Amino acid sequence: MSAAPRLPYTDRQEGGRVLAQALQHLRGRAGLLVLALPRGGVPVGYEVARELGAPLDVLIVRKLGHPNHEEYAMGAIASGGIRVMNPEAERYVKPAEVERIARREQAELERRELHYRGDAGPLVLSGRVVILVDDGLATGSTMRAAARAVRQQEPAWTCIAVPVGAPETCESLRAEADEVVCPAQPIPFRAVGLWYRAFPQTGDEEVRRLLADARQALPAAAMPHGS
Repeated sequence: MSAAPRLPYTDRQEGGRVLAQALQHLRGRAGLLVLALPRGGVPVGYEVARELGAPLDVLIVRKLGHPNHEEYAMGAIASGGIRVMNPEAERYVKPAEVERIARREQAELERRELHYRGDAGPLVLSGRVVILVDDGLATGSTMRAAARAVRQQEPAWTCIAVPVGAPETCESLRAEADEVVCPAQPIPFRAVGLWYRAFPQTGDEEVRRLLADARQALPAAAMPHGS
């Protein structure tokens, strides 16, 4: 078993390189695809895809922030009409308020789909080996929504992969994927940003640049016909 990485990571790029080393067992798998969660997961996913020689794409997921505390996730939505709710949070928020927030986030989800993926068309994940990547796991609601959206398309294998995460969240997500890979699981965890020296907000243009670079330098995301 490899030693735990030294924390904090310098930045998301270092986190991605460390994560890629923990994912070497998936290198060369037929139909391998790295799906990053924008925006912070894209710099991590780019490093993973580059190291594994796999195509990179994005899966849009939006957190449903609590009306009184935006950073607290009461749930999340993902492409494909997926909604995941935290039952405890849901009990304390009126349904009309949940719907208002969900409509707002759905509009942003659709904006990002267009902005990041353009006319690329819907993701086709059936039969693929999908690595879902983010920069960390706190509550896990965003990743849970992403994993369920992916599973709807019946991939051959799904792996949730992050450089750092709360141990209890990593454990809870094992029910959502075939594998969970998280090299660093510090206790106490508190917040993802604490485990990176540099943790700036990832902007739309950085996401678009990394996706464009991936399209130039990495294999195409499309599966061969008949696979």
